[in-house]
Amino acid sequence: MTSRYLDYSGNMDGELRMPGKDKHFQNTEDRTDSGLDSLKDEDYNRIVSGVQNLCIPVSATPQDYEPEPWKVQNNEDGDTLLHLAVIHEAKDLAEEAIRRSYRDGYYLNRQNNLYQTPLHLAIITEQAEIAEKLLQAGCDPEIRDYRGNTALHIACQRGSLRGVGVIVQYSKFQLPSLLTCYNYDGHTCLHLASNNGYLAIVEHLISLGADINAQEPCNGRTALHMAVDKQNPDLMYLLLKHGADVNKVTYQGYSPCQLTWGRENSQIQQHLLSVTEKSLQYLPESEDEDSSDSESEHSDDEYMYDDCKLMCQGLN
Repeated sequence: MTSRYLDYSGNMDGELRMPGKDKHFQNTEDRTDSGLDSLKDEDYNRIVSGVQNLCIPVSATPQDYEPEPWKVQNNEDGDTLLHLAVIHEAKDLAEEAIRRSYRDGYYLNRQNNLYQTPLHLAIITEQAEIAEKLLQAGCDPEIRDYRGNTALHIACQRGSLRGVGVIVQYSKFQLPSLLTCYNYDGHTCLHLASNNGYLAIVEHLISLGADINAQEPCNGRTALHMAVDKQNPDLMYLLLKHGADVNKVTYQGYSPCQLTWGRENSQIQQHLLSVTEKSLQYLPESEDEDSSDSESEHSDDEYMYDDCKLMCQGLN
Protein backbone atom coordinates (compact mmCIF):
# COMPACT_ATOMS: atom_id res chain seq x y z
CA MET A 1 0.00 0.00 0.00
CA THR A 2 1.52 3.28 -1.04
CA SER A 3 1.52 6.23 1.32
CA ARG A 4 -0.61 9.25 0.51
CA TYR A 5 -0.40 12.82 1.65
CA LEU A 6 -2.75 15.72 2.07
CA ASP A 7 -2.05 18.93 0.19
CA TYR A 8 -3.02 22.32 1.52
CA SER A 9 -6.41 22.29 -0.16
CA GLY A 10 -7.33 18.92 1.38
CA ASN A 11 -6.94 17.00 -1.87
CA MET A 12 -5.30 13.57 -2.04
CA ASP A 13 -3.77 13.97 -5.52
CA GLY A 14 -0.27 14.75 -4.24
CA GLU A 15 -0.04 18.17 -5.90
CA LEU A 16 0.87 21.11 -3.72
CA ARG A 17 -1.72 23.90 -3.92
CA MET A 18 -2.03 27.35 -2.48
CA PRO A 19 -4.31 27.63 0.57
CA GLY A 20 -7.83 28.46 -0.57
CA LYS A 21 -6.86 28.56 -4.26
CA ASP A 22 -7.07 25.91 -6.93
CA LYS A 23 -3.73 26.57 -8.60
CA HIS A 24 -0.20 25.23 -8.45
CA PHE A 25 2.88 27.02 -7.20
CA GLN A 26 4.21 28.24 -10.55
CA ASN A 27 6.41 31.14 -9.52
CA THR A 28 7.27 33.27 -6.55
CA GLU A 29 6.13 36.63 -7.90
CA ASP A 30 2.86 36.82 -5.96
CA ARG A 31 4.25 35.72 -2.61
CA THR A 32 3.74 37.89 0.43
CA ASP A 33 6.85 39.06 2.17
CA SER A 34 7.38 35.97 4.36
CA GLY A 35 11.16 36.02 4.29
CA LEU A 36 11.37 33.48 1.48
CA ASP A 37 12.63 36.17 -0.95
CA SER A 38 15.87 36.25 0.98
CA LEU A 39 16.51 32.57 0.29
CA LYS A 40 18.79 31.39 -2.44
CA ASP A 41 17.15 29.55 -5.32
CA GLU A 42 18.62 26.20 -4.34
CA ASP A 43 17.44 26.63 -0.72
CA TYR A 44 13.96 27.56 -1.83
CA ASN A 45 13.76 24.62 -4.25
CA ARG A 46 14.91 22.27 -1.51
CA ILE A 47 12.13 23.49 0.81
CA VAL A 48 9.46 23.13 -1.88
CA SER A 49 10.74 19.67 -2.72
CA GLY A 50 10.65 18.68 0.93
CA VAL A 51 7.05 19.83 1.30
CA GLN A 52 6.02 18.02 -1.87
CA ASN A 53 7.59 14.81 -0.63
CA LEU A 54 6.03 15.07 2.81
CA CYS A 55 3.90 11.97 3.34
CA ILE A 56 1.31 11.43 6.06
CA PRO A 57 0.54 7.71 6.32
CA VAL A 58 -3.14 6.85 6.36
CA SER A 59 -3.84 4.32 9.11
CA ALA A 60 -6.08 1.39 8.44
CA THR A 61 -9.67 1.69 9.64
CA PRO A 62 -11.99 -1.20 10.54
CA GLN A 63 -13.74 -0.68 7.21
CA ASP A 64 -10.69 -1.20 5.00
CA TYR A 65 -8.79 -3.56 7.30
CA GLU A 66 -8.09 -6.86 5.57
CA PRO A 67 -6.13 -9.09 7.95
CA GLU A 68 -4.23 -12.14 6.87
CA PRO A 69 -6.23 -15.37 7.40
CA TRP A 70 -4.17 -16.47 10.42
CA LYS A 71 -4.97 -13.22 12.20
CA VAL A 72 -8.70 -13.90 12.36
CA GLN A 73 -8.41 -17.42 13.75
CA ASN A 74 -8.89 -18.16 17.45
CA ASN A 75 -9.73 -21.18 19.58
CA GLU A 76 -12.67 -21.80 21.93
CA ASP A 77 -11.00 -19.69 24.61
CA GLY A 78 -10.68 -16.75 22.25
CA ASP A 79 -6.90 -17.13 22.02
CA THR A 80 -5.27 -16.13 18.76
CA LEU A 81 -2.05 -17.59 17.40
CA LEU A 82 -0.15 -14.82 19.19
CA HIS A 83 -1.93 -15.51 22.49
CA LEU A 84 -1.02 -19.19 22.23
CA ALA A 85 2.59 -18.47 21.26
CA VAL A 86 2.96 -16.32 24.38
CA ILE A 87 1.17 -18.83 26.63
CA HIS A 88 3.39 -21.69 25.48
CA GLU A 89 6.48 -19.46 25.49
CA ALA A 90 7.15 -20.18 21.83
CA LYS A 91 9.42 -17.15 21.58
CA ASP A 92 10.36 -17.44 17.89
CA LEU A 93 6.75 -17.83 16.81
CA ALA A 94 5.61 -14.96 19.04
CA GLU A 95 8.31 -12.65 17.72
CA GLU A 96 7.46 -13.51 14.10
CA ALA A 97 3.76 -12.86 14.70
CA ILE A 98 4.59 -9.52 16.33
CA ARG A 99 6.96 -8.60 13.49
CA ARG A 100 4.22 -9.26 10.94
CA SER A 101 1.74 -7.24 13.00
CA TYR A 102 3.78 -4.07 13.44
CA ARG A 103 1.37 -1.17 14.13
CA ASP A 104 -1.56 -3.53 13.59
CA GLY A 105 -3.50 -2.48 16.65
CA TYR A 106 -6.47 -4.63 15.71
CA TYR A 107 -4.45 -7.81 16.05
CA LEU A 108 -1.99 -6.85 18.77
CA ASN A 109 -4.84 -5.77 21.05
CA ARG A 110 -7.12 -8.75 20.43
CA GLN A 111 -8.62 -9.99 23.69
CA ASN A 112 -9.48 -13.58 24.55
CA ASN A 113 -12.53 -14.68 26.54
CA LEU A 114 -10.94 -13.33 29.72
CA TYR A 115 -10.30 -10.01 27.95
CA GLN A 116 -6.56 -10.64 28.11
CA THR A 117 -4.33 -9.24 25.40
CA PRO A 118 -0.97 -10.81 24.47
CA LEU A 119 0.63 -8.13 26.66
CA HIS A 120 -1.29 -9.34 29.72
CA LEU A 121 -0.11 -12.87 29.03
CA ALA A 122 3.50 -11.80 28.46
CA ILE A 123 3.53 -10.18 31.92
CA ILE A 124 1.80 -13.16 33.55
CA THR A 125 4.34 -15.58 32.06
CA GLU A 126 7.27 -13.32 32.98
CA GLN A 127 8.35 -12.76 29.37
CA ALA A 128 9.59 -9.19 29.59
CA GLU A 129 11.31 -9.44 26.18
CA ILE A 130 8.04 -10.34 24.46
CA ALA A 131 6.23 -7.58 26.37
CA GLU A 132 8.85 -5.13 25.12
CA LYS A 133 8.42 -6.21 21.51
CA LEU A 134 4.63 -5.94 21.81
CA LEU A 135 4.91 -2.40 23.14
CA GLN A 136 7.43 -1.44 20.46
CA ALA A 137 5.05 -2.79 17.83
CA GLY A 138 2.24 -0.58 19.10
CA CYS A 139 0.03 -2.56 21.47
CA ASP A 140 -2.16 -0.60 23.90
CA PRO A 141 -1.03 -0.90 27.56
CA GLU A 142 -4.29 0.61 28.85
CA ILE A 143 -6.54 -2.32 27.87
CA ARG A 144 -8.02 -4.07 30.90
CA ASP A 145 -8.86 -7.72 31.47
CA TYR A 146 -12.02 -9.18 33.01
CA ARG A 147 -10.90 -8.05 36.46
CA GLY A 148 -10.16 -4.53 35.30
CA ASN A 149 -6.41 -5.06 35.43
CA THR A 150 -4.05 -3.48 32.97
CA ALA A 151 -0.76 -5.25 32.32
CA LEU A 152 0.84 -2.82 34.78
CA HIS A 153 -1.63 -3.86 37.49
CA ILE A 154 -0.61 -7.47 36.94
CA ALA A 155 3.11 -6.68 37.03
CA CYS A 156 2.66 -4.80 40.32
CA GLN A 157 0.53 -7.54 41.83
CA ARG A 158 3.06 -10.22 40.90
CA GLY A 159 6.08 -8.18 41.95
CA SER A 160 7.59 -8.20 38.47
CA LEU A 161 10.09 -5.35 38.56
CA ARG A 162 11.18 -6.11 34.99
CA GLY A 163 7.61 -6.11 33.79
CA VAL A 164 6.92 -2.78 35.47
CA GLY A 165 10.11 -1.33 33.98
CA VAL A 166 9.29 -2.39 30.42
CA ILE A 167 5.72 -1.08 30.55
CA VAL A 168 6.79 2.24 32.05
CA GLN A 169 9.58 2.66 29.50
CA TYR A 170 7.27 2.29 26.50
CA SER A 171 4.11 3.91 27.93
CA LYS A 172 5.23 7.44 28.73
CA PHE A 173 2.12 9.09 27.29
CA GLN A 174 -0.26 6.59 28.93
CA LEU A 175 1.56 6.53 32.26
CA PRO A 176 -0.60 9.13 34.10
CA SER A 177 -3.71 7.16 33.16
CA LEU A 178 -2.14 3.83 34.12
CA LEU A 179 -1.11 5.11 37.55
CA THR A 180 -4.60 6.43 38.37
CA CYS A 181 -6.53 3.49 36.93
CA TYR A 182 -8.54 1.41 39.43
CA ASN A 183 -9.26 -2.24 38.73
CA TYR A 184 -12.67 -3.74 39.48
CA ASP A 185 -11.63 -4.44 43.09
CA GLY A 186 -10.92 -0.74 43.55
CA HIS A 187 -7.12 -1.02 43.53
CA THR A 188 -4.55 1.13 41.79
CA CYS A 189 -1.14 -0.26 40.85
CA LEU A 190 0.28 1.31 44.01
CA HIS A 191 -2.37 -0.40 46.14
CA LEU A 192 -1.48 -3.79 44.67
CA ALA A 193 2.25 -3.34 45.13
CA SER A 194 1.71 -2.08 48.69
CA ASN A 195 -0.73 -4.82 49.62
CA ASN A 196 1.78 -7.44 48.48
CA GLY A 197 4.77 -5.75 50.08
CA TYR A 198 6.83 -5.07 46.96
CA LEU A 199 8.76 -2.11 48.31
CA ALA A 200 10.97 -1.50 45.27
CA ILE A 201 7.92 -1.27 43.02
CA VAL A 202 6.11 0.94 45.54
CA GLU A 203 9.00 3.39 45.60
CA HIS A 204 9.31 3.33 41.81
CA LEU A 205 5.61 4.05 41.31
CA ILE A 206 5.75 6.95 43.75
CA SER A 207 8.75 8.39 41.91
CA LEU A 208 6.72 8.20 38.69
CA GLY A 209 3.91 10.24 40.20
CA ALA A 210 1.51 7.68 41.67
CA ASP A 211 -0.84 9.23 44.24
CA ILE A 212 0.51 7.95 47.56
CA ASN A 213 -2.75 8.88 49.32
CA ALA A 214 -5.14 7.34 46.78
CA GLN A 215 -8.09 5.69 48.52
CA GLU A 216 -9.87 2.48 47.65
CA PRO A 217 -13.31 3.46 46.33
CA CYS A 218 -15.13 0.94 48.51
CA ASN A 219 -13.70 1.63 51.96
CA GLY A 220 -11.25 4.51 51.64
CA ARG A 221 -8.09 2.70 52.69
CA THR A 222 -4.78 4.16 51.52
CA ALA A 223 -1.49 2.36 51.06
CA LEU A 224 -0.58 3.38 54.63
CA HIS A 225 -3.72 1.71 55.98
CA MET A 226 -2.64 -1.39 54.07
CA ALA A 227 0.78 -1.26 55.72
CA VAL A 228 -0.98 -1.45 59.08
CA ASP A 229 -3.33 -4.22 57.97
CA LYS A 230 -0.39 -6.24 56.67
CA GLN A 231 1.70 -5.35 59.75
CA ASN A 232 4.54 -4.25 57.49
CA PRO A 233 6.75 -1.67 59.25
CA ASP A 234 9.15 -1.35 56.31
CA LEU A 235 6.28 -0.37 54.04
CA MET A 236 5.01 2.08 56.66
CA TYR A 237 8.39 3.81 56.97
CA LEU A 238 8.80 3.95 53.19
CA LEU A 239 5.38 5.54 52.68
CA LEU A 240 5.92 8.06 55.47
CA LYS A 241 9.32 8.93 54.02
CA HIS A 242 7.63 9.86 50.74
CA GLY A 243 4.92 11.96 52.35
CA ALA A 244 1.99 9.64 53.05
CA ASP A 245 -0.76 11.41 55.02
CA VAL A 246 -0.95 9.78 58.48
CA ASN A 247 -4.20 11.60 59.22
CA LYS A 248 -6.08 10.33 56.19
CA VAL A 249 -9.13 8.40 57.36
CA THR A 250 -11.16 5.62 55.76
CA TYR A 251 -14.80 6.17 54.86
CA GLN A 252 -15.65 4.75 58.31
CA GLY A 253 -13.41 7.42 59.84
CA TYR A 254 -10.36 5.39 60.87
CA SER A 255 -6.79 6.64 60.62
CA PRO A 256 -3.90 4.21 60.11
CA CYS A 257 -2.96 4.72 63.76
CA GLN A 258 -6.45 3.74 64.94
CA LEU A 259 -6.17 0.49 63.00
CA THR A 260 -3.08 -0.51 65.03
CA TRP A 261 -5.13 -1.17 68.19
CA GLY A 262 -5.61 -4.87 68.77
CA ARG A 263 -2.71 -5.76 66.47
CA GLU A 264 0.58 -7.32 67.51
CA ASN A 265 3.25 -5.04 66.05
CA SER A 266 3.93 -2.41 68.71
CA GLN A 267 6.66 -0.82 66.55
CA ILE A 268 4.08 0.32 64.00
CA GLN A 269 1.73 1.55 66.68
CA GLN A 270 4.34 3.52 68.62
CA HIS A 271 5.65 5.26 65.55
CA LEU A 272 2.20 6.20 64.26
CA LEU A 273 1.23 7.47 67.71
CA SER A 274 4.17 9.87 67.55
CA VAL A 275 3.17 11.41 64.21
CA THR A 276 -0.64 11.25 64.18
CA GLU A 277 -3.01 13.96 65.37
CA LYS A 278 -4.18 13.25 68.90
CA SER A 279 -7.84 13.06 67.91
CA LEU A 280 -7.00 10.26 65.49
CA GLN A 281 -4.74 8.20 67.73
CA TYR A 282 -7.31 6.18 69.67
CA LEU A 283 -10.48 4.34 68.81
CA PRO A 284 -13.81 5.94 69.73
CA GLU A 285 -14.91 5.14 73.29
CA SER A 286 -17.85 3.06 72.13
CA GLU A 287 -15.45 0.62 70.50
CA ASP A 288 -13.34 0.27 73.64
CA GLU A 289 -16.40 -0.27 75.81
CA ASP A 290 -17.99 -3.01 73.74
CA SER A 291 -15.60 -5.22 71.80
CA SER A 292 -18.42 -7.53 70.73
CA ASP A 293 -20.16 -4.62 69.00
CA SER A 294 -16.86 -3.81 67.31
CA GLU A 295 -16.61 -7.35 65.97
CA SER A 296 -20.16 -7.12 64.70
CA GLU A 297 -19.46 -3.80 62.99
CA HIS A 298 -16.34 -5.28 61.42
CA SER A 299 -18.42 -8.08 59.92
CA ASP A 300 -20.91 -5.55 58.57
CA ASP A 301 -18.02 -3.63 57.00
CA GLU A 302 -16.83 -6.78 55.31
CA TYR A 303 -20.28 -7.43 53.87
CA MET A 304 -20.50 -3.82 52.71
CA TYR A 305 -17.05 -4.11 51.11
CA ASP A 306 -18.08 -7.25 49.19
CA ASP A 307 -21.28 -5.57 48.00
CA CYS A 308 -19.30 -2.52 46.92
CA LYS A 309 -16.87 -4.68 44.94
CA LEU A 310 -19.76 -6.24 43.05
CA MET A 311 -21.16 -2.78 42.36
CA CYS A 312 -17.77 -1.57 41.06
CA GLN A 313 -17.55 -4.57 38.74
CA GLY A 314 -21.03 -3.90 37.43
CA LEU A 315 -20.26 -0.24 36.76
CA ASN A 316 -17.12 -1.10 34.80
